[in-house]
Amino acid sequence: MNVLKHMEAAFLFSLSVAGAASVAIDAIPPAQASVPVQAEVSVQPSMPVVHVTAKRMSADEKRQALQAERAAMRNGSGV
Repeated sequence: MNVLKHMEAAFLFSLSVAGAASVAIDAIPPAQASVPVQAEVSVQPSMPVVHVTAKRMSADEKRQALQAERAAMRNGSGV
């Protein structure tokens, strides 16, 4: 309960430490350790594009494919 009595003091202390740290960090000049690197991007004149055309399986086709897959798994041949 002693902390609750001094909560305002703890808040003001943390606020003052944060403010002092902010001023101290802003006073430090930024490091200039390296020169910015210019990135080169190579763009191909024609990008290959893949078009996929497919139709949806009907419910009967799905059922047959699932049965065939299960039979293959039972026989140990895999898919």
